[in-house]
Amino acid sequence: MIEKTLITTHGTLTISMPSRLDEITLGQMIELQETNDMSDLQAISILTGISVTDLQTVKSADDFLNLADVILSLSHQIKYLYDSDDIPKKIGLTVGKKKATLNVINNLSVEPTGAFMAARDVIAEEVARFVDIYGEEAWQDYFNPSLTACCKVLGYYFYSRATGKRYNEYEAANFAETIKQLKVTEALPIAKHFFMSYPNLYKPKLSYWQRLLQLLRKEPV
Repeated sequence: MIEKTLITTHGTLTISMPSRLDEITLGQMIELQETNDMSDLQAISILTGISVTDLQTVKSADDFLNLADVILSLSHQIKYLYDSDDIPKKIGLTVGKKKATLNVINNLSVEPTGAFMAARDVIAEEVARFVDIYGEEAWQDYFNPSLTACCKVLGYYFYSRATGKRYNEYEAANFAETIKQLKVTEALPIAKHFFMSYPNLYKPKLSYWQRLLQLLRKEPV
């Protein structure tokens, strides 16, 4: 973490800037990924938690030059993280006012059934989008899921275990906001496992009802 005290037009401003990926949350990285035409000050604002308005009061723009280099370094680090298979053994989350430490099981599986089906739909949509653009032959070698999709899958995966509650689809979907607390170095390798280790999940599944309708619509032989 880089800490700097900057001179502003109205006094001083102390900022703490992450210099390594393990100092950045999944939520921060998602915001960086999804903000279009981002300026340097917007990126610094996301990573430091200080508003762009306050950053604009810093007297010398030179104070931000080395921070721009840090952002560039972080963008290179995230590319290597996508290739990591190092799944963490434990993660920490704050659920409500309580802190929870959860073991990450080596043999990852999505459960209960509601969580599995919801995760399956996210994976199917994300991979199908990639396959439509680049072709089915390339997806396992070049596919990188969006961080938002990773966040959704982890929300379904951890909801019941973190809260101790019975599975609820609406609440599990909203639990993605809690997942954003995770370090991106923890979240991405776990989420990547689901996308790459469950290749059969990416093919859209017809529900039993859809299959029945297809059979009923067929003309008799």
